[in-house]
Amino acid sequence: MFRLPIISAPPYYHILFLMPPIAVDLASKRDALDARLRTLGRTLIAYSGGVDSAFLAWAAHQTLGDDMLAVIADSPSLARTHLNDAIAFAKEYGIALEIISTAELERPEYAHNDASRCFHCKDELFTVMEDFGRTCGFNSIAYGVNVDDQGDFRPGQQAARQHNISAPLLEAGLTKQEIRELAHNAGLRIWDKPASACLSSRIEYGRPVTREALSIVEEGEDALRALGFRQFRVRHHGEIVRIEIAQNELARALNPEMAAEFTRIFKGLGFKFVTLDLEGFRSGSMNSLLPLEQLRRGV
Repeated sequence: MFRLPIISAPPYYHILFLMPPIAVDLASKRDALDARLRTLGRTLIAYSGGVDSAFLAWAAHQTLGDDMLAVIADSPSLARTHLNDAIAFAKEYGIALEIISTAELERPEYAHNDASRCFHCKDELFTVMEDFGRTCGFNSIAYGVNVDDQGDFRPGQQAARQHNISAPLLEAGLTKQEIRELAHNAGLRIWDKPASACLSSRIEYGRPVTREALSIVEEGEDALRALGFRQFRVRHHGEIVRIEIAQNELARALNPEMAAEFTRIFKGLGFKFVTLDLEGFRSGSMNSLLPLEQLRRGV
């Protein structure tokens, strides 16, 4: 009987052979991320505490050690809850962190709050980070944009391109879900953290961004968090507040007792009309109000 020759293989071959294709692909993307980070030299990481930037900061810390520094921008558009959690995460993993102040609210083109607001926000952030980096001897800046962000209206990405900001997660081909999976595999508590964005994104386009409006939104979201909701947005439409609650939590919001509580909270914050959006939470829902040609332009 003819027998095939037995060829021994190194142990890692058997491991790779048994791994599902998706797992192999994810491992190769993580390797690509590390390889890209090593090319950046001394690097500042634009850090907000969200899943993407937190994972990027952690990965950069693992790969670059003392040659990286996470930088978080403190301004009225950053909720105190998010700032405190971002600081806590950095401390938990020994990630070097610098808190800088940005003044986007003092830019008239930002406060005007048209569709280009995010561009002016990121332009302010990267300008301040560049000045800080030059002073402290850093070679590059990286931020946490990923593959899925390419399908959304993100004017801030244009600012990043103009400032030559590196995008290691995007360059490694990582999606939001893959980043969450890698964070979970690494045991990072932020792996399932709800998506977050600056408080200014809650204010309808064309309504000026003011400290007062940002404070009202923040108080409203703190109140929803205290009620036990996890994924939500408080959308500011002047006299009207539009509350978005995640679909899997919406049933709890749809009862007379909770409606009365919402009314008490938000009328106490100055809104005349309190509404609950029956479509539930949608990231970037304000963008649906923009003309199609503006979405195509990106700014």
